[in-house]
Amino acid sequence: MNRENKRRKYDKGYYKKHPCTDSFTCKACGWPIVSEGAGTNHRNHCPNCLCSVHLDVTPGDRASDCGGVMDPIGVWARDDGEWALVHRCRQCGKLSSNRIAADDNPMRLMAIAMKPFGSRKLSRERIQRMTETMEEQGNL
Repeated sequence: MNRENKRRKYDKGYYKKHPCTDSFTCKACGWPIVSEGAGTNHRNHCPNCLCSVHLDVTPGDRASDCGGVMDPIGVWARDDGEWALVHRCRQCGKLSSNRIAADDNPMRLMAIAMKPFGSRKLSRERIQRMTETMEEQGNL
């Protein structure tokens, strides 16, 4: 085992400072994933199904013992306008946020973003009232 591989394996903070260029297969859909084309040095979810794996306690430490599949349950926009996915672990329920990547499936992203609007729990009238309230506050 060479020096770089030893650092990867034993240094818990290795991926905080170094890009992750490893290829892997998605645990949820079986899609082969490579880091090229992601637009980021830290590929952390499948571009096809948008699922992730629970590896970190804090970003990049690879200290989680869970290893469960994390499903995308929502999206949010950061202050700079960039979208991020909200993931929830199937096994332990932990929530995390991951930046979207350049090669993510745009139809899946939009489906997740529009999910509340198709819910029966959220009526059109309630959405309209929420939008009006946001307009009055200057948030929209």
